[in-house]
Amino acid sequence: MSEASESTVITHTRAGVGRLTLNRPKAINAVDIGMVRALAKVLDDWESDTDVELIVIDGAGDRGLCAGGDIRDLSARVSSGAIDDAAEFFRAEYALNARIAEYPKPIVAFADGITMGGGVGLAGHARLRIVTERSKLAMPETRIGFTPDVGGTWLLSKAPGRIGEFLALTSGVMDAADALYAGFADQLVPADHLHALYDAFETRADPASPAELVLLFDETAPPSKLEAAREWIDDTFSADTVAEIIERLRERTEDQAATTADLLEELSPTALTVTLASVRRARQLGSLREALEAEYGLVLWFASTQPDLVEGIRAQVIDKDRTPRWQPASLGEIHPDMLESALNYRPAVALWS
Repeated sequence: MSEASESTVITHTRAGVGRLTLNRPKAINAVDIGMVRALAKVLDDWESDTDVELIVIDGAGDRGLCAGGDIRDLSARVSSGAIDDAAEFFRAEYALNARIAEYPKPIVAFADGITMGGGVGLAGHARLRIVTERSKLAMPETRIGFTPDVGGTWLLSKAPGRIGEFLALTSGVMDAADALYAGFADQLVPADHLHALYDAFETRADPASPAELVLLFDETAPPSKLEAAREWIDDTFSADTVAEIIERLRERTEDQAATTADLLEELSPTALTVTLASVRRARQLGSLREALEAEYGLVLWFASTQPDLVEGIRAQVIDKDRTPRWQPASLGEIHPDMLESALNYRPAVALWS
């Protein structure tokens, strides 16, 4: 058995299982570049370590696996003009996301509690993704005037019908049943059973494969609210533009449709317009790496050229006044060339350089 601790990442190996625990519980394990680099290094080391056959990713504390990236730090870097530093973080984070997806050994993610943004980037691309009755998954970027990344558009684009557009634009939060239905998770295991599941990984009880072992502890999820809402979601979120989506929502009789229209009218017009196009572009791409590369251009376009990202973080996270002043303030003020500029933005340093 071996155990090592960095300030924000704890590693532990025993009986063929390597455990990676995110260790910033007060911040719901939000990741910074130091954590990303630490995780990447351990994965590099464990790939050739014959004593590690299976890897489990989880989070310290009882609030969640990971609330996302450190957006306070991102805001500070963008505000100070340190775009190169922001780009360095995204390159490291996206490389880690791809590494998890392509890793030759099974990676199991315990997406217990809050798992959002960068947390989805860690858990959503693992070989086996476990949710619990406490899970809350989301790509909440539009709430801060931003757009889904960390391969989130790839996952969203694979969701049934227009669920991906709905979740992306609204920053919708999924419970376990919704995450399973939308393709963000594989099995539901009660939180109280996670410790026993981890012990089973170590003791290698029959059956031996991780997926088979999970079946000894999983439970059937309740009905998904997203599935129940598919009819009106597909009807409205299939519209060509955000303005038309809102118009269709206003024509529906469901209370949820009207509430959704109200929400969209409060969010950043720029973020909504770019996000809709981004999810739909990802649907046409051939791999997670292609989606990450497309997202990389978009996030640096936001960081380099748009005021809404810093303003959204200010309003939602720093000042918490919940009254962002978007620029532009309405969909009707969006410049006709804006979307083309965003989709075609080329960062100074390539993602996979």
